[in-house]
Parts: sequence; C-alpha cells; structure tokens
Amino acid sequence: MNLSQNPELLEKLASAYALGTLRGGARRRFETLAREQAPVRAAALIWQSRVASMNELQAPSEPAPAVWTRIDNLVRADKEQAEMTAARESRIQAAPGGWLRSLALWRGTTAAGALATVLAVVTAVGLRDNMGAQIGELQAKLATAPQVEYVAVLNDDQSSASMLVTFDPNNKKLTLQRVGDFKEAADKSLQLWALPPSGGPRSLGVLSQERLLKLAAAEGDVREVPTLAISLEPKGGVPSETGPTGPVLFKGALIQKML
Repeated sequence: MNLSQNPELLEKLASAYALGTLRGGARRRFETLAREQAPVRAAALIWQSRVASMNELQAPSEPAPAVWTRIDNLVRADKEQAEMTAARESRIQAAPGGWLRSLALWRGTTAAGALATVLAVVTAVGLRDNMGAQIGELQAKLATAPQVEYVAVLNDDQSSASMLVTFDPNNKKLTLQRVGDFKEAADKSLQLWALPPSGGPRSLGVLSQERLLKLAAAEGDVREVPTLAISLEPKGGVPSETGPTGPVLFKGALIQKML
C-alpha cells in the first residue's frame, strides 16, 4: 500500500497515530509502512512534533474562582431542595389533611428549584464563554504557527532515519530535527546541501550540534530540489562553490506536500 499516492489518507492516519487514537492492528500496519516508506515516516514525525508543540502553545490556566463558587452554590441548592422536599413529605404524612400548612414549604421548595435552575444556567454560560475564549486564543496561535510545505527524511547508509527536515515558506525557515543517534566530533561540522537536477550541490547551511535547529532559506533555495544531503566537513563547513569535501552521511528526497 503506497500511502504517498493518497496524501489525504496519509494525513489522517499520521495525525491519528500521533494523537494515539490509531490502535491495534491499524497502528501496527502504519508503523510497518513508516519503516518502509519515507513519506509515511515523515508525516508521522511531523504530526508527533506538531502535537508535542501544542503543549507549548497552550498556557496552563486555572478556572476562575467564580466558577467554583457557582458550582458550590448549585450543589448546596440541590442539597437544600432535597432536604425541604423530604421535610414536606414527612409533614404531610404525619398530619393527614394538613396540606394547607405545607403550602409555604412547597413554595419555598419551588423557589429553591428555580434558584438552582438559574445558577445552573449562569454556570453553563460562564463555562461556555471561558471555553470559547480559550478556543479563540488557540486558533489565533495556530494561525501564526509555522506552515510546513516541504519535508524530507534523510537516511543513513542503513536506510535508518537520521534527520527530519521541514521548510516553512511563510517564515523562510528550514527546521532540522535529529532523529538518529549520530553525533559529530568536536572538530567536525555537518553541512546541509541541496542537490538540484542540474548544476553542482548548493550549501544551505552548517549545522550546530543541537537536536533541533533552524536555518534561514528562501523558497527558491528548495523549490524543485529533488534531494537533500548532509556531509561531514571540517569545523565551520566549506564554501558552497567547492561542494562537499567529506563523506555524505545522510541523504533523502525533498517532498512538497499537497495539503
């Protein structure tokens, strides 16, 4: 099954996998496809990173004290209503024909029920407004979040994923995330190269040893570039015009997302 030919289904499966809602045999089949197909592996890594970043976008917040007060008032009103109803029934049973004497108690019970209803409505409105504000704030943050349009999974010579590369044309940023265990020596640097269909390799930047880093790049630097590669170079990298001078450690296809 080639999920890369069905990008909409791939996005749905990758998001469900990252959220944990893809379970059982379906999850195992997706993991098998991810090991075999680079686009599936890239989609899974992107969604896992996206879901993890949601925790950073949403600041923790405590409910307003007024919410707890309303809940407490509602619980108290329900309890008082139950007690008054029980007392009214007890009096009616103890004094046959004395229902007129319980009229005031019945009215009090009705008033308590009406108060409980009002408190419930107020609480629901308050919670709804608070939730609406949180949703609006989250939507605003997501609107300014990076928009990934290009993605590549760079593998080593054993076909193991070592680097996830994404490009956000809106912010003109290349994001590189190390997903393997490779670590260069202190006197060496990793350098990222674009391998265009014609012409020599073009340097896109020298990588630091951080597991997650960003490089500035224009869309013209990556558009119509079929392959990215990372070579091992002397500390600080080499000039772009010389091309890679050290071994190419990681390499992979650059894919433009359709969604």
